[in-house]
Amino acid sequence: MTFYYRPTVTEAFASVQYIMTEANFGWLIRSVHRWSASMMVLMIILHVFRVYLTGGFKKPRELTWVTGVVLAVLTASFGVTGYSLPWDQIGYWAVKIVTGVPEAIPVIGSPLVELLRGSASVGQSTLTRFYSLHTFVLPLLTAVFMLMHFLMI
Repeated sequence: MTFYYRPTVTEAFASVQYIMTEANFGWLIRSVHRWSASMMVLMIILHVFRVYLTGGFKKPRELTWVTGVVLAVLTASFGVTGYSLPWDQIGYWAVKIVTGVPEAIPVIGSPLVELLRGSASVGQSTLTRFYSLHTFVLPLLTAVFMLMHFLMI
């Protein structure tokens, strides 16, 4: 999808439309990507629930639990960043709300919001950051934490 997606506020939506209607099998690739992401979130929730019920977080597996929680947070982050990339009304407002949540934190809230958005308001810098997170930073972190998680099992 990165061959066709253009991460700009003026072209993102049109590029997603192109992927869905013009690119060879683009509709299939995007649909599989979207449904796989939803299933991943469901599987993570079920896995965390199972580990909690079986006590898999107790000694000597505390660090395995911590890496699992980090992987769950990374999965949620993939969801939020991916949800925003079409830059439609739903994606835009989701980003506006999610990046506005830290505003409630005293002292560091406003700087944290600016760090997430890239400026005081949601715009091109926000989309660029979310695209970079979704395609580079989060996959790299996920690979590192999955390796750690699997080596401890």
